[in-house]
Amino acid sequence: MRMQPSRFLPEDYDPAQPVAVVAGQRDYPRLAVQTMRAAGVPVRLIALEGETDPALVSEFPQNERATIKVGQIGKMLKALQQLRARYCLFVGQVTPGRLFKDLTPDLKALTLLATLKERNAETIFGAIAREVQKVGVTMLDARAYMDSQLAKPGVMTGHSLQARLDYIEHGIRIAKEMARLDVGQGVVVRKGTVLAVEAFEGTDDMLARANKYKTEGLIFVKTSKAGQNPYFDWPVFGMKTLESMHQTGIQTAALEVDRVVILQQAAVLQQARNWGIELFGYSA
Repeated sequence: MRMQPSRFLPEDYDPAQPVAVVAGQRDYPRLAVQTMRAAGVPVRLIALEGETDPALVSEFPQNERATIKVGQIGKMLKALQQLRARYCLFVGQVTPGRLFKDLTPDLKALTLLATLKERNAETIFGAIAREVQKVGVTMLDARAYMDSQLAKPGVMTGHSLQARLDYIEHGIRIAKEMARLDVGQGVVVRKGTVLAVEAFEGTDDMLARANKYKTEGLIFVKTSKAGQNPYFDWPVFGMKTLESMHQTGIQTAALEVDRVVILQQAAVLQQARNWGIELFGYSA
């Protein structure tokens, strides 16, 4: 039986077939492309106008890339076919405000949205995944090839845990409930008190307001949804989030094992050690 290069690939996955990466912002798309290329996987790119890093786009020849606007689902499906992609991977954040302005839905997107009774991340992403499958392209878990970048059990920054475990467990319970309600995937707690909850604004903005009271002992908890759609929106922790923690004096982050992606993990862990920030991996 052939060993798969990642735990998060389907059993019948063929690494010789092209994977089209639908790329949002920041480091996640670049890291995904790098790890797949290192494994010898043929990679194609579908860039999102105004979101995908132009430097990443320039790494692909014209016949191996396409550019669409956010909301152009029909054009994305055509691009998948034109690029002869066998698989599709969605990675990287899209500016939250794009859902309210600068969105360019095509006819396919408008038709799809009209079929949804509720319009939230879960229903919209689920509908997009079904449309991708309809054109003969297999969706990949967004953690594919990112195994080495996932949160691991225990104190990842070394030494013993400084924060009290019962306070962390309280934060995990609150974070899980907020995720279940589709509010957000992160919270900041202090000694059994909830100080901040992540909502539409995202993690970094939430952290920026978390230490309003200028107190100590804050704990940031990042989690996933119980019924997480594997193709989209796995929680991510990167250098920018670590910098936000440092600026606001938060010294502990609890990250769900195998379900939070730590981008550029080695560099993040080293910088966390330098700043005296502990990163703790938990299983829920």
